[in-house]
Amino acid sequence: MSVLIVGSIGLDTVKTPVEEHADLLGGSASYASLGASFFSPVKLVGIVGDDFPQSEFDFWKSRQIDATGVQRVAGKTFRWSGEYAWDMNTRETRSIALNVFEHFRPELPVAYRETEFVLLANIAPALQSHVLDQMKRPRFVVADTMDLWIEIARADLDALLPRVDLLILNDSEARELTKETSLIKAGRKIRKVGPKYVAIKKGEHGALLFGEDEFFSCGAYPLEDIHDPTGAGDTFAGGMAGYLASASGAPDFARLRRAVIYGSVLASFNVEAFSLERLRTLTMEEIRGRYSVFKAMSAFDEPA
Repeated sequence: MSVLIVGSIGLDTVKTPVEEHADLLGGSASYASLGASFFSPVKLVGIVGDDFPQSEFDFWKSRQIDATGVQRVAGKTFRWSGEYAWDMNTRETRSIALNVFEHFRPELPVAYRETEFVLLANIAPALQSHVLDQMKRPRFVVADTMDLWIEIARADLDALLPRVDLLILNDSEARELTKETSLIKAGRKIRKVGPKYVAIKKGEHGALLFGEDEFFSCGAYPLEDIHDPTGAGDTFAGGMAGYLASASGAPDFARLRRAVIYGSVLASFNVEAFSLERLRTLTMEEIRGRYSVFKAMSAFDEPA
């Protein structure tokens, strides 16, 4: 099945302690769509300016990403610039220019409105709700969020949560949302206010998944070299949503566990190069190979 993905599409300038690159494809929907496309066709919704490269539309088409829902309007594309510290965990935003994204209001093509799997990538929760208002009974809704919306749009976020099947957020966001220092308490508390499932990203320390009476902890793939962490969380979310949409029936906890691992696998590849360059050349054979390593890492044999 297809997965509908709505979010930001931008052009990034990223600086690390050893490299700097400009005019890179970025935005939450860009990373999420490519991550999901390894498992399912994607229907992409976003907005770009007239400076956005046509080559990216051609690339999306080659990867089963339907960009009919991407608005191209007069003006400049959303741009972001950031710089990473030596540990690659600390990032400073150097500049943001919303440009055409400032007035983005997602309007779904009629053909998109019956899509059964939805990923609301990181945009304002009011816009995420606006997308759901246009949908016809989606089977499974995934939503990502960030600290900004917790701080300035909490009422909108609270209204969205009961409409979401899976909420994805990182560890600091989970603590901010719940005022709990324990991630276990935070995950369970978030579940009680709406989402059936909650996934908490912990960066280089893996991820946690919460169900009603179920819990899963996934480690992170051990990487020696990280070139660009930008978009890793969005790739994780896209990988999860794409995998969930690839199988028939409503997702259960066992399938969600596998989705967490596949999301983690894709995120681990994403950080191996700047922007989406590593994902452009990635193969399913490589994904399955790293998935097998994840499974082996998680296995535990009791000594005799």
